[in-house]
Amino acid sequence: MSLEFNKVAAAVLGTLVFGMGTGLLADAIYHVPEPETPGFEVAAAEEAAPAEADAGAAEEPIAVRLASASTENGMKASKACGSCHDFEKGGANKTGPGLWATVGRKPGSHEGYAYSQAMVEFGNANPAWDFEHLDAFIANPKGHVPGTKMGYAGLKKSQDRADLIAYMNTLSDSPLPLPAADAAPAAEAAPAAEAAPAADAAPAPEAAPAAEAAPAPAEAAPAAPATGEAPAAPAEGTPAEAPAATPEQPAPAPAQ
Repeated sequence: MSLEFNKVAAAVLGTLVFGMGTGLLADAIYHVPEPETPGFEVAAAEEAAPAEADAGAAEEPIAVRLASASTENGMKASKACGSCHDFEKGGANKTGPGLWATVGRKPGSHEGYAYSQAMVEFGNANPAWDFEHLDAFIANPKGHVPGTKMGYAGLKKSQDRADLIAYMNTLSDSPLPLPAADAAPAAEAAPAAEAAPAADAAPAPEAAPAAEAAPAPAEAAPAAPATGEAPAAPAEGTPAEAPAATPEQPAPAPAQ
């Protein structure tokens, strides 16, 4: 029995030794040194930040966006706000104040809601939620009113904000009239209109020298006939003081 056991143990041990020896031999033959820095470093140029940071400079004024705003899309966008705000008339305050008749209302004045001190001070400085303030606040609440309790990061798409504000404006017994879409472009066109006379007046100084130069050809005019009527060279023997005969002078009569 012990002999059989020794045979089995020797076979197992021999197999292990053979396996270890084979592994060491393979490592010695196929050894690959490890790089100091694992992997490959791929140099890639850093992409510029999205233009969203400068969206305020490139956005159209809220008055222009409201002209094409969709209240239907605004109603769909408002559903994302429903967990914190109630849009119904007489609705209860939730995490945020009720939003019925918000457009045109004084900030921080909804009855029964405990506003942050920052919003109260903002309301004291700004008498109403106009379209411009709402647009800026919805885009970046904490940036427009630092210290507000509103934890929303902001609605970045400018047309989505216009749709939402247009819908909120309808949630009132007396919706405010939308601002004229051409108000901003008219103000920008004013400087161009004032600059027009300056452009028209520019050629005036050039006209004066032209007027002064006009008499020059008139003074030179008499010189042309004189050049054309210059007499031919006198024949030999003709006195130098003798006047040249003109076509109109008759030839002298022969001596009788």
